[in-house]
Amino acid sequence: QAQVVESGGGLAQAGGSLRLSCTASGAIFTLYAMGWYRQAPGQQRELVADIDNGGRTNIVDSVKGRFTISRENGKNTVYLQMNSLKSEDTAVYYCNTYPYNIWPWGQGTQVTVSS
Repeated sequence: QAQVVESGGGLAQAGGSLRLSCTASGAIFTLYAMGWYRQAPGQQRELVADIDNGGRTNIVDSVKGRFTISRENGKNTVYLQMNSLKSEDTAVYYCNTYPYNIWPWGQGTQVTVSS
């Protein structure tokens, strides 16, 4: 069964940067488009960015120009580079297949941005 493990979160100051990683196992990674999602306290999980298996990307407006998604198929890993962080980026960040989340959700990685 497929499994994902997210890492790289932590505490950052506003204006700072973090790079998140998500490594998958138990599935043929290259077959899937992948997405990064986040869930802030009391809010629903939302898509942040996605990348198809050809490397084409889509970034949602709220983080466009600040976040970049990339993937390294040889390592079964998808990355989220987050720059110019804002307090509203504070959330637990998850990865999963896109657009349908067909793999079990991982535990996510907490990102906290202090202003």
